[in-house]
Amino acid sequence: MKLNSLVDTEIIYKLYQANEAGVRIRMIVRGICSMMPGVPGLSEFVEAVSIVDKYLEHSRIMIFCNGGDELYYITSADWMTRNLDRRIEVACPIYDKDVQREIREMIDLQLKDNVKARIINSTQDNMYVTSDDSEKIRSQFELYHYYKNKWQTTK
Repeated sequence: MKLNSLVDTEIIYKLYQANEAGVRIRMIVRGICSMMPGVPGLSEFVEAVSIVDKYLEHSRIMIFCNGGDELYYITSADWMTRNLDRRIEVACPIYDKDVQREIREMIDLQLKDNVKARIINSTQDNMYVTSDDSEKIRSQFELYHYYKNKWQTTK
């Protein structure tokens, strides 16, 4: 999933329950994240990074693996009490396979970021992601070039 903030205690509790059931959760949370990923017995199957870079991003995306039949959603809401309990927010499924593929590529690229991504963990030390791979991936720049090239080839 990709969000700007994750602070709603009920949602966090449900994510901990999913972890307890063995569900692997990978998150990109740009801002506030009140969940503690990587805690044995609580959230050992949860990985989270924060990417703050040149561009302000507002995408909110969820991909549920669903036993191999992935479900894709985009939403207007961050998982915050003020959004979920006191506002009107929307979420909608994405059915188009080409759009799903593009969303998956975008998320996978961001999860490979090894320049601006910081690890969200229980120690709250915000260490940058490191990689043995010599290729540096700065996801925002990579996405910028991806969409620029895509736009130029469709002109």
